[in-house]
Amino acid sequence: MHHRFVTVEPDIPFELPVVYEDAGIIVVDKPHFLATTPRGMWYRQTALMRLREIYGDDSITPAHRLDRLTAGIVVFVRDPALRGAYQMLFQERRTSKTYECLAPCAPIVRPRYGTIERLEPPRIFPLRRRSRIVKRRGVLQAYEEPGEVNAETVIELGAGGMAIDGTPTWGSGVRAYTLHPRTGKTHQLRVHMNSLGLPIRGDDFYPRVEQRAYDDFSQPLELVARRLSFIDPVSGEPCEFISRVPLG
Repeated sequence: MHHRFVTVEPDIPFELPVVYEDAGIIVVDKPHFLATTPRGMWYRQTALMRLREIYGDDSITPAHRLDRLTAGIVVFVRDPALRGAYQMLFQERRTSKTYECLAPCAPIVRPRYGTIERLEPPRIFPLRRRSRIVKRRGVLQAYEEPGEVNAETVIELGAGGMAIDGTPTWGSGVRAYTLHPRTGKTHQLRVHMNSLGLPIRGDDFYPRVEQRAYDDFSQPLELVARRLSFIDPVSGEPCEFISRVPLG
């Protein structure tokens, strides 16, 4: 990667904890607002460049990515000889991912496109949401359209949300949801939750684009890649990593 000179780049005032490392990989608990890799105005203030600077190793490469506004577990490969093995692990969807989010505690609405399947009827949740999601280059929002399904998410009600005295931890009308993406389309979880009338708290893209200053960290997207598990392609051992980034 060629280095470039960035003249204006706000500091992201959040740490990047390393939750695991060995000779092959580094696993981090990425905070909200920190991009995984350089893009647009973000270069030094990205998880990749922070790790390369900390370890003094320009061969470190991400095995996968999280959106800048999404927090949680991300795997980086430090041994170039193992890069393909770990990246294929994610490309071939041989990982299990669980996300958590905060969204309205409200009745779901019928989406315009795609399907909803109740998995434990007559209960609404858990449900399976399937649709076709398209993301055009240069357009901020992804959107759903008729056609062959390419995105699937299982959505459950999350745990917790009440203090000892019975008051809502996250404010009135908000609750936690647990999301299990079966595919990995851009903004999939945000689009699927919004399509149900349950936009994720702090989302500045859905249902509408809201302009915020780059250095405004007051309203994080309440979406965390909470749990990641897979069979290590090198050792053959099961691995599981859990984010400690709190919701709310």
